[in-house]
Amino acid sequence: MIPITRARRVLAVLAVPALLVTAACGSEDSGSESTEEPAGPVATVEGESGQPPEITVEKGAEVGSESVVEVLSEGDGAEVKDGDFLRVDVVGRIMDADMELLNTWNSTAQGTEEEAEEDADAPRTQFVVQVGAASAMPEAATAPLVGAKVGSRVQVEGRVEEMLGPAAEQAGVAADDGVVWVFDIAGASSTDPMAQVEGEQAAVEEGLPEVEAPAAEAATVTIPEGEDPPAELQEQVLIEGDGPEVTAGQGLIAQYTGIVWESGEKFDSSWDRQAASGFQIGTGSVVEGWDQGLVGKNVGDRVLLVIPPELGYGDQEAGNGTIPANSTLVFVVDIVGVV
Repeated sequence: MIPITRARRVLAVLAVPALLVTAACGSEDSGSESTEEPAGPVATVEGESGQPPEITVEKGAEVGSESVVEVLSEGDGAEVKDGDFLRVDVVGRIMDADMELLNTWNSTAQGTEEEAEEDADAPRTQFVVQVGAASAMPEAATAPLVGAKVGSRVQVEGRVEEMLGPAAEQAGVAADDGVVWVFDIAGASSTDPMAQVEGEQAAVEEGLPEVEAPAAEAATVTIPEGEDPPAELQEQVLIEGDGPEVTAGQGLIAQYTGIVWESGEKFDSSWDRQAASGFQIGTGSVVEGWDQGLVGKNVGDRVLLVIPPELGYGDQEAGNGTIPANSTLVFVVDIVGVV
């Protein structure tokens, strides 16, 4: 169970077929036998990089059988490589169904316009994705970003069957409908997805769980016998790194293991997937215990977090039942990079 908030689960709308069936239904009669492929993108994108894009799709426009990539404006930053972690603004739209999948430009820090107005300097909510890997977005959507430069605006188009996979079709979206993505690449990091922190681990403070973290394996966490979970957020740096400080709005690249205090059972670990995960931090994109406990730490730190329910998933069950409602969560987090 990756510690993102429910509102940030990309394509979560596809799990609710009733929202899609009506919008996705179209005529099966194309009215034409033409097999001519479009020479380029069929969606028109207007607007400057760094500002919300305006996407226009002519009614009945059909994307080709191959994905199309166009750099709308070129940045002057580093070139994106396969496997890089990116922090991006992104709009995703299904064309014929005229359905917006996600739009980071509609998001504000902590999810409300009122809070953003109170703090004009609050970072905007963005996505952190790994290029060419299934992460916060489908692999097919991010793989075409290889070779683009940080600061660029890139348009990616393809068919639903390629861009979204079988989940979309099961939800009632036509496989040959088009998907258009518009990415603004805000940052990139070539952090090794198998990276881990190094150093001698400190003894845990009294009342906190014991932690054993073998190299390249999920941490083993032992809950103190007979101890009730703490009512407040507990955090301890077990290994001190000497890398950059983590600031709100950055993408955090981390290895982690998560345990439920009450049962002592592991519910997730990036090590089990053999790849670090990336999240934006300090913007309400992850559980609040991560935002409070990890902003201000440093790359190279190993951090033990004990998160009370109100800073985790609250009274909601999570992780397909592996995290009961009102659970106290324990995380061992290795901060291996930022973007």
